[in-house]
Amino acid sequence: MSERMSNRRRRTTLVDVADVAGVSLATVDRVFNHRPGVSPRTAERVEQALVRLGYRPDPAAVRLARGIQYQFCFVLPSGTNSFMNLLAGQVERTLIALADQQAYGDLIRVDVFDPSVLAETLRGLIGRYHGVATVALDHPLVRDAINALVDSGVSVVTLVSDVPNSRRHRFVGIDNSAAGRTAGTLMARFAGGRSGPIGLIAGSLALRDHVERMYGFQQVLASEFPTLRTLPALEGRDDTERCRSVAAALLAAEPELVGIYSIGAGNRGIADALEKSGRARDVIFIGHELTDHSRRYLMHGTMAAVINQDPGHEARSAARILLAQCASLPVIDDQERIRIDIFLRDNLP
Repeated sequence: MSERMSNRRRRTTLVDVADVAGVSLATVDRVFNHRPGVSPRTAERVEQALVRLGYRPDPAAVRLARGIQYQFCFVLPSGTNSFMNLLAGQVERTLIALADQQAYGDLIRVDVFDPSVLAETLRGLIGRYHGVATVALDHPLVRDAINALVDSGVSVVTLVSDVPNSRRHRFVGIDNSAAGRTAGTLMARFAGGRSGPIGLIAGSLALRDHVERMYGFQQVLASEFPTLRTLPALEGRDDTERCRSVAAALLAAEPELVGIYSIGAGNRGIADALEKSGRARDVIFIGHELTDHSRRYLMHGTMAAVINQDPGHEARSAARILLAQCASLPVIDDQERIRIDIFLRDNLP
C-alpha cells in the first residue's frame, strides 16, 4: 500500500486540523469544545479545517480523555448446549476486544429455562452495569426484569431468543420464523414425495426463538406439503440425555416417521437415538447450529441439513449495539443483521 493510501485511510486527528488551520492544538481543542478565548477569525479557520478534513472524534479516545468506562454483562444459558458454549467462547473474545473501546464486561451462565432464576439474575445486575445482553425466556417475570433494568438506565439487548413485548432496546439474532420455514422446505425436499408424520423436538416452548421456528416450519408444511404431518412438539430442554430419551420414545411410537426437526439443541441425543434405532438413513434429521457434533453427523449422513447462525457475529453485534446505545451513537443496521446459513455435507466450511 502506498504512503498516500495509508494516510488517506488513517483517522483524522485534531493535530491534523491544527496543521491545516495553522494554529496550536490547544486552540483547536478550544474551538472544537466551544470554549472561549479564540478570535472569530481564528475560530472560523479552525471550523473550515474541521469540515475540510471531515474530522470525526474517536469515541474511545473521548471516553478515555473523560475517564468514562462502560461495564457490560452477558447472560447465557448453563448446560450442555454446544452452540451456547460456542457463543460463550465468542463472548469471552469480544470482552477482551472491548477493552480497546474503554468497555469491560462479565459473562454469567444461568438456567434460562427457569424464569424465576433468570429474572432474579437480571434484577441483580441493576446498578452494576451500563449494558446487558441476555439470552431470554419469553415469560412475564423475565419481561418485568428486563423492563426494570431499562427503567434503571441500563441498555438491554436480547440475544438469540427475544422478549419482543419487553422494553429491550434491540434483538440480536436471526429471523427465527424464516429459519423454521427454511427447515420446513428442506424437510419436504428431502422427503421427495413421501408422506407421513414429522417429529418436532424443541428445547422449550417458552423460548421465543423455538416457538417462532416451530410456527414457520408448520406453516410451510401445512400450506405447501400437506402430505407431511407435524406431530405435537416435544420438549428436550436443550439437554443431550433428555433429547435422547424423547427421540427414542418418538421413534418407538412412530414406525412410519419421515423426519425429525430439532428446533433447539440436543442434537447429540437425537442422533444417538436415531443411530441406535437403525433408522438413521431412513428418518430425515434436520437441526440447528453448526457445532463439532452436527458437523460430524452431516459428514456421516445422520443429519441431512443444519440451519446455522454465526455466534461470533452475534457476540460482536451485541457488544457494538450496547456501545452505541450507551454512547448515543448510530447503529449500522446492515452490519448487525444476522443471516441464516444452510449447511449440507457438501458445503461444510
